[in-house]
Amino acid sequence: MSNNYDAGVKDYRETYWEENYVPKDTDLLACFKFVPQEGVPVEEAAAAVAAESSTGTWTTVWTDLLTDLDYYKGRAYAVEPVPGDDNAWYAMIAYPLDLFEEGSIVNVLTSLVGNVFGFKAIRSLRLEDIRFPLAYVMTCGGPPNGMRVERDVMEKYGRAMLGCTIKPKLGLSAKNYGRAVYECLRGGLDFTKDDENVNSQPFMRWRQRFDFVAEAVHQAEHETGERKGHYLNVTAGTVEEMYKRAEYAKSLDMRIIMHDFFTAGFTANTSLANWCRDNGMLLHIHRAMHAVVDRNPNHGIHFRVLAKCLRLSGGDHLHSGTVVGKLEGDREATLGWIDIMRDHFIKEDRSRGIFFDQDFGHMPGMFPVASGGIHVWHMPALVSIFGDDAVFQFGGGTLGHPWGNAAGAAANRVALEACTLARNQGRDLEREGGDILRAAAKHSPELAAAMETWKEIRFEFDTVDKLDVT
Repeated sequence: MSNNYDAGVKDYRETYWEENYVPKDTDLLACFKFVPQEGVPVEEAAAAVAAESSTGTWTTVWTDLLTDLDYYKGRAYAVEPVPGDDNAWYAMIAYPLDLFEEGSIVNVLTSLVGNVFGFKAIRSLRLEDIRFPLAYVMTCGGPPNGMRVERDVMEKYGRAMLGCTIKPKLGLSAKNYGRAVYECLRGGLDFTKDDENVNSQPFMRWRQRFDFVAEAVHQAEHETGERKGHYLNVTAGTVEEMYKRAEYAKSLDMRIIMHDFFTAGFTANTSLANWCRDNGMLLHIHRAMHAVVDRNPNHGIHFRVLAKCLRLSGGDHLHSGTVVGKLEGDREATLGWIDIMRDHFIKEDRSRGIFFDQDFGHMPGMFPVASGGIHVWHMPALVSIFGDDAVFQFGGGTLGHPWGNAAGAAANRVALEACTLARNQGRDLEREGGDILRAAAKHSPELAAAMETWKEIRFEFDTVDKLDVT
């Protein structure tokens, strides 16, 4: 598109810009952050995004006369400047629901983040938020079980749950892997997990890992009298192989499996979620690859959008970041997408980056999973930020304990229970957290050793993707 809109090049504003349009309850709404090319009016750029992500193309076509274009087109109905950025704008766009196949997150994303992201008239483009109308939500399966059902399955109440990612990520034999799982679970954890890139490599084929892990889980349950779980990663190169691994996990009486939803794709994920619902299996979701598309503040897809899409596609857990660990995550933004994972209705709240009300109806929520560089000193903040409906997953913060895996697990369990009790007593965890942990450590040598080991470890870096609020 030339900047002077030569004859034959469509002015998108004529058809796709409708200022002050009042969205219908059935419209799918999207907020895009965009930077237009020099000389392109912001209304024209917003209308172009609406056109290219719905019914439009670069020129007038006679086949427009063969459809009810006014009904099917997307509408850019507002633009507003992005706080703190003189070059960027928000475009609010409404799409009629008939543009999207029912229950297909694949189809929604193919439309909204398809070719339009390569559009030359736009220097950068980011999908900041989506409002899925309730009519569309009701066509999606959502979490196979949800938080309430999972608590009953695991018999875990009144506190957050504890997990651990087995390390090193790659290289352990299946037998040694199972040994690490057993030690963590008997030490006091509720879950252990495969890391995202543990699939079926030459050093540890999936079937042998599944066998040794199942033995470890059942032995830990027998010794502790508690229900335990391990996220067996069924992600595979084909959906046929994915189903084979899921079926085998079920045959071993395992309660939960795991999937890398983004690298495997939404089609595979929705299919696996449906299988889990039919087979009574819990589904843990890892978000590997998300930061490739959501960390750049000016281009890509915000994680809050991915969280909404995954909740509709299906998962009982989803990694959320920690705020306090080693991974990117602004505190208020993280609280916003935690609400998106768990709540039935989320109000518009720009202070948390939420642009639209979102109604999930009766759809159950997912457990946010806090993982990535956390240890016992982070426990007060984690309990304060996430509350009880979460999984706190310590990898190095369990396995790095100087006395071994079981001691690391025991330290985490004591720290969690001490912080939960103190919170219930009305104490300020983020102000008194150190005192609470030190008091608990007097009765737990495992916790005392963990606190000494990690007392100087912090991850204090600037946040790359900050909220656009003044």
